[in-house]
Amino acid sequence: MAYIKIYLHCVWGTKNRIPFITTRNKQTILNHIKENARDKSIHIDFINGHKEHIHCLISLKADQMVSKCLQLIKGESSYWINKQRLTSGKFEWADEYFAVAVSDSQVNRVREYIKNQEIHHRNKSWEEEYQEFISNYGFDTAQG
Repeated sequence: MAYIKIYLHCVWGTKNRIPFITTRNKQTILNHIKENARDKSIHIDFINGHKEHIHCLISLKADQMVSKCLQLIKGESSYWINKQRLTSGKFEWADEYFAVAVSDSQVNRVREYIKNQEIHHRNKSWEEEYQEFISNYGFDTAQG
C-alpha cells in the first residue's frame, strides 16, 4: 500500500474577475464545494475566498491528478451555483488556476493565509495577488 501526502495550495477566480462571491452567498458556495469534493473523494483541508476567487488547500491521493480534481470542483460548483441562482448573472469560473505544492512545515502557514483572505485583500487586489503568485513561483504565463 502506498502512503502519500501531497498538499497543494490551489487558487482560481471567476471568469472576467466578476466579484460574484458575496457576504450573502460565500459560505453557501464554500460549503457546497467542500461537500461536493468530499463526495468525489477529494480532500479539501482548508478553503476560503474573496469576491472573485477561491483559495483551497487540497491533499491529493496517489491516484489523483491536480487538473482532474480542479475540473471536478470548478465544473460542478459552477453548474450548482447557477442552478441555485446564487448570483445575479451567469456564473462561471475562469479557465486558469494556480496550484503549488506545500511542504508539511508550511501547511499551517498556508491555512492561516487562506483563512485571512478578507484581511489580506484590504490592502491587495486579486489581480495584484495573482501577479505576485506568478512572479514568486516563477511561472511563465505564456505556458498556459
